[in-house]
Amino acid sequence: MQSGVQAPEPLQVDLGDRNYNIFIESDATASVKQAIDLARSEGRRVALVVDATVAGTQSAFLDALGREIPCFEVPSGEKSKSLGIYGRLLNFLAANHLDRQSLVVALGGGVVGDLAGFAAASYLRGIDFLNVPTTLLSMVDSSVGGKTGINLDAGKNLVGFFHQPRGVFIGTSILETLSKREFASGMAEVIKCGMLDDEELFRQLERAPALTPGSSALAGVIHRCCVSKVRIVKADEREMASSGGRALLNLGHTFAHAIENVAGYGTYLHGEAVAIGLVGATRLSVALGRIEASDVNRVERVLIRHALPTSLRDSMDVDRLIEAMRRDKKVRGGAPRFVVLKAVGTAETVDGVDIDLVAQMWRQLGAT
Repeated sequence: MQSGVQAPEPLQVDLGDRNYNIFIESDATASVKQAIDLARSEGRRVALVVDATVAGTQSAFLDALGREIPCFEVPSGEKSKSLGIYGRLLNFLAANHLDRQSLVVALGGGVVGDLAGFAAASYLRGIDFLNVPTTLLSMVDSSVGGKTGINLDAGKNLVGFFHQPRGVFIGTSILETLSKREFASGMAEVIKCGMLDDEELFRQLERAPALTPGSSALAGVIHRCCVSKVRIVKADEREMASSGGRALLNLGHTFAHAIENVAGYGTYLHGEAVAIGLVGATRLSVALGRIEASDVNRVERVLIRHALPTSLRDSMDVDRLIEAMRRDKKVRGGAPRFVVLKAVGTAETVDGVDIDLVAQMWRQLGAT
């Protein structure tokens, strides 16, 4: 990880006896190494869970952490959030004699963080883990808040656990190694944050030049997204609120998860599916009378200027998409639950949306 722009001070996630810090730096190597060295000095075993692409591009970082530390490489891509890889990871932890005092370090994007976090949550009924996100998407979303899990054939994240990390270490300079497509995928979650909870951030994304890995504003935007997510998670950690709460973070995701499931995991990057889902959620908000039709244009313009899709690349069957929605983990009483906008920057959850109206939204997105 190379040097870059220094970012704000650490952000504390205040969850009582499960407090932890989010460190946002240019280069996270020294901070991660310090945390690992401290654990090892206390006699704790440590294991790394690393995305295979990251292992290939960040060999100097792994050298700095210590090549003697057991390292489990995860094939890149959403398909690795599977029962098969999960089982192999558990066996790896057991083969390396990790005990209840041990520490797992996740180094990768959302797939690795979710997978390693779930393994840590379930191995020996729960051991500590650190999250070191290496993609923009995981920095602003999946690394924060303690949601872990894997996918089933029936749907995304249907198996999982709430298990907070002991720390999150964000090194912004690693984003310079991402492809343009991967960086754009992460921007979908940044845009989502502005849409649901931070109108000023959304306006910034409308007015300012499109963010890039080298943007001086990027570290501040990441910090802002993390602040927003921490505030929501603190108020409703386990998504138990009858309305609103942590479920608001699913804006666009009821559509997105259906796209990923029907298209096949990996066909769309998660952020690409979320971008289309944000358009679907915005159009649904208009249809329900919450916002003006002009807001659809605003959302689409911001997505397009950050190189994200606003409709399906290839047509999909509406009935299959709706059936996938019915299997989503956010379903209540057998019906999909949606997050819609009250205004750009404010969202709410709604139940009981007419399924014919949902079908209309899918057709507007390019389904048939």
